[in-house]
Amino acid sequence: MTDQPLSIAPSPEIAGSEMRPARGIDAPVWLRDLWYMALPGRGLKPGRMQAKTILGEPVLFARDADGKVFALRDLCPHRGIPLSCGRFDGREVECCYHGWRFDGTGTCTAIPALTADQAVRIDRIKVRRYPVAEQHGLVWIFIGDEAAAAATPVPDVPGFAPDARPSHIETMVFPCPLDDAVVGLMDPAHGPYVHRSWWWRTKASMHEKAKAFAPSALGFTMVRHAPSSNSFAYRLLGGKPETEIAFRLPGVRTEEITVGRHRFAGITTITPLTPTSCEITQTMYWTMPWITLLKPVLRHFARTFLKQDGAVVTMQQAGLAHNPSLMLLEDADTQAKWYYLLKKEFARAKAEGRDFKNPVKARVLRWRS
Repeated sequence: MTDQPLSIAPSPEIAGSEMRPARGIDAPVWLRDLWYMALPGRGLKPGRMQAKTILGEPVLFARDADGKVFALRDLCPHRGIPLSCGRFDGREVECCYHGWRFDGTGTCTAIPALTADQAVRIDRIKVRRYPVAEQHGLVWIFIGDEAAAAATPVPDVPGFAPDARPSHIETMVFPCPLDDAVVGLMDPAHGPYVHRSWWWRTKASMHEKAKAFAPSALGFTMVRHAPSSNSFAYRLLGGKPETEIAFRLPGVRTEEITVGRHRFAGITTITPLTPTSCEITQTMYWTMPWITLLKPVLRHFARTFLKQDGAVVTMQQAGLAHNPSLMLLEDADTQAKWYYLLKKEFARAKAEGRDFKNPVKARVLRWRS
């Protein structure tokens, strides 16, 4: 799958619904000029490197001896071998094939095969460098125009300082395209079916809900509210929790829960690896000391949720292989519609060289779950 566009057209069958046809002409499957979560910072030690495919591009991440992370295209410009197959001394990456070396800026610093009288400007040989940022214990990579990176804020974790360390992280690879994972992430109605359990949702606990939404940076926010009465897990926090949930492009969901003076925050990121796979990472932060005692329980919740979501999108791929048109209903699927509209507008704004105009309008959505 390349950057083919995607559109939404009215459905002739059901009033108030829309259908997502086969990938067509409106928005690229992958958006560039945005920050993508690459990997947890704690997994990349000084003097070590890690290879990863992101948006189909081979990327080499490394942390130098001073603790600074950099990212290069994971291909040696000499013979195309991955640089990650070579060595890293904490300052420079050395290709395993002919010993060409590159610093953290992607500039070539040595070509051992050259003789003293061969005047080659090796500093003109470059490997693509990607902008990276590390905050909240996560390493982010900017895929796109390097000049645009400084003008695009890195996604934030509400209620926590940029130097806050994660309290817990869970990661899983889903065998599906980015869009399917994102739409599943924001779907409010699947809980009683996909996540059915005594401690979260049961079919009998379904009831009507109404939540206020508002546009926010590159996305939308479910404005602050008391969690649903059929969400048992929220009761573990004690007190009277309030939560605010936000989504922003390209695939970032944040949730901040406040209980008096304490905070619990989660950031879920979806990173496209290949056209048919993406990585979902749930990162949690909290200030409640008693939550640390419940960490094994939270780990169970997080892993169970990810496995359930992973299982359903895996089954979904069998049907989507036939490229059917999909009906998106009001109001339960409105967030999915907003996602496609946001992608379409972002791509158009970039193509036309203008500012992004958020297509989401403030409104109350109602559904049963």
